[in-house]
Amino acid sequence: MEVCRPLKTDDKLKHRPLNPYRFFRGMICLVVFLSTAFMLLAYLGPGAVLLRYLSIHYSRKATSFFFGLWLSMWPFLFEKINGTKVVFSGDDVPRKERILIIVNHRTEVDWMYLWDLAMRKGCLGYIKYILKSSLMKLPVLGWGFHVLEFISVDRKWETDETILHQMLSTFKNPRDPLWLALFPEGTDFTEEKCEKSKKFAAEVGLPVLTNVLLPKTRGFCLCLETLRGSFDAVYDLTIAYKRQCPFFLDNVFGVDPSEVHIHIQRIPINNIPTSNAEAAAWLTNRFKVKDELLSDFKSQGQFPDQKPEEQLSTLQSLLNFTVIIALTTIFTYLTFSYKLCMVYVSLACLYLAYITHCKIFPMPLEILPIVMGKKDE
Repeated sequence: MEVCRPLKTDDKLKHRPLNPYRFFRGMICLVVFLSTAFMLLAYLGPGAVLLRYLSIHYSRKATSFFFGLWLSMWPFLFEKINGTKVVFSGDDVPRKERILIIVNHRTEVDWMYLWDLAMRKGCLGYIKYILKSSLMKLPVLGWGFHVLEFISVDRKWETDETILHQMLSTFKNPRDPLWLALFPEGTDFTEEKCEKSKKFAAEVGLPVLTNVLLPKTRGFCLCLETLRGSFDAVYDLTIAYKRQCPFFLDNVFGVDPSEVHIHIQRIPINNIPTSNAEAAAWLTNRFKVKDELLSDFKSQGQFPDQKPEEQLSTLQSLLNFTVIIALTTIFTYLTFSYKLCMVYVSLACLYLAYITHCKIFPMPLEILPIVMGKKDE
């Protein structure tokens, strides 16, 4: 998962031109998203983290509710403000499942469009991404990634294996809804990377892929090995874009994409091999299928089994937005009206920066009484 590259200067290739109106609107959106994220994190982030000392389960419920409201502003921006059409195809997605999602990585914003699917299924606050550790250094956003329990890796298996296993082990509680998103290619797709992937595949006798990179299998196998007993299914998602692939600022300013196509295949967890070697081969075969799907998309302009999906509710989106703006307004007023609140915000920022840098996730204290019955697993 990667962010973010500058907006391309060749406006002729864009779906919509970058005119002064879109630029001004995009700058307002950036200010709104960053200011609301900062205030929510400053006032609610420390509480959500400290609640883990009592109960991880209820900490996650609180986090998923409040920050799920904030995340809902992104699908609202994409679909209602920018007018991007999100087209789903393939299998239906049941609600209330614990799942592992494997996705191809066309560009730096693929991960954001998973929110459009999750919001429709009531699981927006439960998505966890495995991302590169450098993203945790982003101001404000890095704190949010930490509070939301995104798993950061250095892309060096010698160190990543231990970190992944430790973090994944905290997600075993079946009471906690979970959408764990993994991009097995490890980086976004470029022609240069594709040529290197093809060369390596030919040398070791693996499928030569032209629309995706050869997947890295060890992280996938570790996710399965650690959480197989609590997963209901693996969702194999293939993402494609009409015209060209968008970048982060394309989304902000609303110049691209015109359409996002997401093909879904649901594979029950019991249908996936248990041995690491067979699971790795299974994943490689799934990317061979993705490669074929993307080839067909290039020629036909859509994935097979396209199906209507419920539209985002404009009323619900506006209600969520209103709640976030109201909370931000209250928090901003308190911050600049009372010195004690200003001190709190300053301390909260220091605390969030510290726990993010040190990768601190508090665990329930053994000496405390069990909150509301059973102890978190």
